[in-house]
Amino acid sequence: MIAAEVDEPADSERQTQLLRGALDMCLLALLAKESAHGYELVRRIEAAGFTGVGYGTIYPLMTRMRRLGLVANETQPSPAGPDRKVYALTAAGHARLRSWRQQWATFVGIVDATLTDAVGDNPRS
Repeated sequence: MIAAEVDEPADSERQTQLLRGALDMCLLALLAKESAHGYELVRRIEAAGFTGVGYGTIYPLMTRMRRLGLVANETQPSPAGPDRKVYALTAAGHARLRSWRQQWATFVGIVDATLTDAVGDNPRS
């Protein structure tokens, strides 16, 4: 029981680190399918299975990606309430996503091969 309690914070930290490395790529992939406003992006990220990603994470990332020219935003009227920013991928965003997808596939292949080869090699695994 104590070992599980000790591992939980480490697992949570590992999950946070993995998410940091992949969230911008996932946001670009979601926007490649369809433009969206911040609330919709948070909803889509949650629907994809990522938990604990809120506006405080999404909006700074979108601002950074806008400054990098990967996304553009336009203000559109909202059916209820104030106007909202809708984000869309730019041509540079599409190109970056293609590049990141290739990098990701290579990375996942290396990690999978390493983990598969390591199984059974260590009596503690």
